[in-house]
Amino acid sequence: MSIKAEEISSLIKKQLEHFDDKLDIDEVGVITYVGDGIARAHGLNNVLANELLEFENGSYGIAQNLETNDVGIIILGKYDNIREGDRVKRTGRIMEVPVGEALIGRVVNPLGQPVDGLGEIKTDKTRPIESKAPGVMDRQSVNQPLQTGIKAIDALVPIGRGQRELIIGDRKTGKTSLAIDTILNQKGQDVICIYVAIGQKESTVRSQVETLKRYGAMDYTIVVEAGPSAPAPLLYIAPYAGTAMGEEFMYNGKDVLIVFDDLSKQAVAYRELSLLIRRPPGCEAYPGDVFYIHSRLLERSAKLSDKLGGGSLTALPFIQTEAGDISAYIPTNVISITDGQIFLQSDLFFAGTRPAIDAGASVSRVGGSAQIKAMKKVAGTLRVDLASFRELESFAQFGSDLDQATQAKLNRGRRIVEVLKQPLHEPLPVEKQVLILYALTHGFLDSIPVEDVARYERELDSNFESSHSDLLKTIRETGDLPDEDEMNEAIKSFNEGFTPTSKN
Repeated sequence: MSIKAEEISSLIKKQLEHFDDKLDIDEVGVITYVGDGIARAHGLNNVLANELLEFENGSYGIAQNLETNDVGIIILGKYDNIREGDRVKRTGRIMEVPVGEALIGRVVNPLGQPVDGLGEIKTDKTRPIESKAPGVMDRQSVNQPLQTGIKAIDALVPIGRGQRELIIGDRKTGKTSLAIDTILNQKGQDVICIYVAIGQKESTVRSQVETLKRYGAMDYTIVVEAGPSAPAPLLYIAPYAGTAMGEEFMYNGKDVLIVFDDLSKQAVAYRELSLLIRRPPGCEAYPGDVFYIHSRLLERSAKLSDKLGGGSLTALPFIQTEAGDISAYIPTNVISITDGQIFLQSDLFFAGTRPAIDAGASVSRVGGSAQIKAMKKVAGTLRVDLASFRELESFAQFGSDLDQATQAKLNRGRRIVEVLKQPLHEPLPVEKQVLILYALTHGFLDSIPVEDVARYERELDSNFESSHSDLLKTIRETGDLPDEDEMNEAIKSFNEGFTPTSKN
């Protein structure tokens, strides 16, 4: 069978037509050291800070230290089969994660990969995990409340949309419970929630996800999980990845709540990485830039100006203290970065005051700007009354011979403590919070026995829902108190029909 010259020439012409003379040039380095989740490589002369690098085994790393002779790389994933002499190449991309609506309702790792067994996440949008925080002119002042549904917070230390409020306390004082209840309360509030679990036990995270599913909160929540068995680099980048996912919604004009549980473990993971990469240690063996890892993270939370769509990113970072020491190194750092802190006290928690919020040490630097008018009116004197009660309570235990005014303050204080107690996973709508606080501050609870306060609140809510729903509707829709005479009359008539528990 002979081949004609014309056929050969036509084949050559076709090949020449589709010939691509572009060369793919990859900058490749050689690994000189590997161990404990970090690697050093020689030959990556043009690599960028935080650039994603690819190893021969398919794992990725981030260029962390750019030095004269080599590059320090933190490895995101398995490093058991990476060896000295292996090659590592640049990708030309800064570390990024998938973002968008497709992530809502999913549990993902810090790389944005699903870990919930529900299949792949179909989104083509990505954002770099590190990005510049909005400037002063791109922000507006916090002016809209983020209702947590927790009376002690919404009344004493209110949180606004775009604020950064630190939740600080010892281990097992109810920090995570506060965050979960706050997420549950965002149902129907048009707020997207992101829960970043850093170093939390996988069984605990699973339990929290089940709680969110049970109350329908996973419909607007993304969970980012970096468990205690994950490599230190994943614990380090987890909060940045969660923030990048939140920024996608914020820059599209939406309100986002992000919870970092907790940043103490991120600081420890960063210390581990830094010492391995040989960054010089500073105060308390933490590297000198540990303040910067938290400041550049939390500064990205903001209430954007109307020109940029008016979206917001509200951050609730957690810090774990040892024996209530809020003056330790990492707590002090994060307190100075945030707009206030909610301090949870072990003694209060174990005494049954839950949430165990210490009103004296807790503060919100946004204050009344993050409260509706009705709440401002009823909660105005609450903090002072509670603080004076705590002082009088410690004084009163030394003697019972107290004047009438002191007795009245103690009685009111005991009722304040009872009112601010709240069961787990029962966030309260703001109008019902205002109702019970109105009854408290106007003296309607002074004659109610302390042990009956919780029942009184439940029955008052039911009574207003059935007989005075218009008053609750006024608070909910206008944000202000209804006519005082109507409120007083309604609560007075309820009090007349309320039966205290008979004492034995």
